[in-house]
Amino acid sequence: MRGVAEARAAISVVNALPLGIGAAVGIAWPARAIVRTGSVRGDGLSVRPRRARTALVSSAAATAWGRYGRGRPAGLDVTVRSTIPVSRGLKSSSAVGSAVVLAAARACGREPSAPEIGRLCAEVGRAVGVSATGAFDDALAGLVPYGVVTDNRRDVAIGRLRFEPNLGVALWIPGARHPPAPRLRQRFRRDARLARTAVDEALAGHWPAAMAANSTLVERAMGLHYARLHATAHREGAVASGVTGLGPTFAAVAPIGRLARILRAFPRAGRRRAVRLGPCLPPGSGDR
Repeated sequence: MRGVAEARAAISVVNALPLGIGAAVGIAWPARAIVRTGSVRGDGLSVRPRRARTALVSSAAATAWGRYGRGRPAGLDVTVRSTIPVSRGLKSSSAVGSAVVLAAARACGREPSAPEIGRLCAEVGRAVGVSATGAFDDALAGLVPYGVVTDNRRDVAIGRLRFEPNLGVALWIPGARHPPAPRLRQRFRRDARLARTAVDEALAGHWPAAMAANSTLVERAMGLHYARLHATAHREGAVASGVTGLGPTFAAVAPIGRLARILRAFPRAGRRRAVRLGPCLPPGSGDR
């Protein structure tokens, strides 16, 4: 049996570390997984390429098999294809984990719901230590066509965010990586009032204000200085902007026709990419 699945990267609207409540929206940058069953001897696990054999991928495959693969041959062959930068705030772990879980489920002839896949991915994230909260918001956002607000303490969705269909995201992706999230929880609890503001704005549907408050909080916690980036992005037509995840990636949400201008205004150092909010890349977009 063979299962194929994709899950998308995402950007933060609200980081869940301070209060356990997060918000995110998927972007058109997919991770893909292919799972074949019975193609490895015994109960072994083969992962390709070799660099993809991480605790996250191994645990995601094992967790999905424990849920959906009872009574079937246990040997799994997993292929992962992802160009989402790791540890840059673009939810690469959630995208890869969700893709592996869903591909394994499909290899068993199952089609679980997006929330179920997101919960299993969050379980894996907590177990292997790539996320302090499980990042249910990030996983779910990469599976559904709208933004989400979630309570990651209970792995439940508590709100939806609506985005105009003509919006995309201009990303500036520096080369540095952020440290693992579980080490940083205390830094984020110092700004509980600002975190509450970000959550309240998201629950009210005011996602640009939520992104702004969240970015202020994350920049303080992570020692990032993005005031000039915010000003530049909004001058060139952004309707919202902020650091995503734990950074260092900076995201500017704007009408698709404005993305190229914003990219040109970003610093030359680092990677620049324009993507659509949702499943389709805008024509002519890509790395610059």
